[in-house]
Amino acid sequence: MQKSEDAAIHMPQDFSELTFVVGDLSSLEKMQTVSSLPIFSNQVIEFLSELSSILLKNGRSFSDVVTFAFWCRKAALLKERDKYKNCSLCFGRGIAFHSTPSNVPVNFAFSFAAGLLAGNKNIVRLPARDFEQVQIICSAVKMVLQKMPEMIPYIIMVKYPSKKEITDYFSSICLSRIVWGGDETIAHIRNSPLPPKAKEITFADRHSVAILDADAVLHTADIMRVAENFYNDTFFTDQNACTSPRILVWLGKNISDAQSYFWNAVYQVVKKKYELSPVQAVGKLAAFYRVASCKKVELVPTQDNLIMRIRVSSLDVDLMDFKYNSGFFFEYEATALSDILPLCSVKCQTITYYGSVSEKIKDFLNISVPNGVDRVVPLGKSMDFSLIWDGYDLIRELSREILLC
Repeated sequence: MQKSEDAAIHMPQDFSELTFVVGDLSSLEKMQTVSSLPIFSNQVIEFLSELSSILLKNGRSFSDVVTFAFWCRKAALLKERDKYKNCSLCFGRGIAFHSTPSNVPVNFAFSFAAGLLAGNKNIVRLPARDFEQVQIICSAVKMVLQKMPEMIPYIIMVKYPSKKEITDYFSSICLSRIVWGGDETIAHIRNSPLPPKAKEITFADRHSVAILDADAVLHTADIMRVAENFYNDTFFTDQNACTSPRILVWLGKNISDAQSYFWNAVYQVVKKKYELSPVQAVGKLAAFYRVASCKKVELVPTQDNLIMRIRVSSLDVDLMDFKYNSGFFFEYEATALSDILPLCSVKCQTITYYGSVSEKIKDFLNISVPNGVDRVVPLGKSMDFSLIWDGYDLIRELSREILLC
């Protein structure tokens, strides 16, 4: 068994509540003795490329699985590798323990792929909920491991309830801990100590903003495509992803006409694809009453409760404290892009945009230098994963570089 800081690490006596979905206790023991890999190693690229091929055949019914499969194609990974040509002596830090969110099905796959590409051995705590996407990806991983058994000690995927003893153990043997899932999850997991040389990367509660050019919306040749893209950014994950816009900021002229045109198209998509449960409907109403009791807001009349639009008269620093999900949106008509500055705190992750406003956003970021905002992407691209995420370069964060003089 591997040692850490000259002290033997002991497994928990009771692993009965731990379920190995990929790997087993034997592979966990091997993981602690096998060497880390160079970043973007050929065998990892071949592994992920083979995984991509299987998922493009078996996961077609889920767009998020297809997105992951497309992301880890060999050609795409080689293109990413070119960005790290100067890292000739960069290797994985060791074991990376990934705690992934329970409400975004495919997040775990991107996290473990980043850990692999950075050369690490990976223990992944899977979402607690039983998503079919998770089953499809894990089954594909096991199929590739049968073809490439040399990769077995580098990938373990587990499920377990919130049991500190197990988290303590996985934290004690890792040199990188990656925590997705919000402030409460981070606070809870930090009760489990890390080795002195371990690094922790956390992805805390964040919010995102959409900026729409009213004139571009009115003159688009395909409003339904715009609506589909917005649906993918928001309703596809019930706005649970940090990347999902919670507020729409409108710029330009004829904003009222653009809003009607846009929301009518979005409603058509939502009505066709989305199912709102009674508890979600009640939750949205309760969230509106909560914000209405504290701020000057107006509920925009809609056909039903599938989409709830709340018009706000100002962008206050604490507005996102009143956010909700399931199709709950604030709207604001801006006179200038600088109006959004109060929203761009350290809690702000992504700005999505539609229309010819990207240069304005760039100028705004350069001049205002907000404490937040880590990504600026076109509408429909908010869920697209990148190895630079939340301001972290995951390859560099999860690897170490040997100095050779």
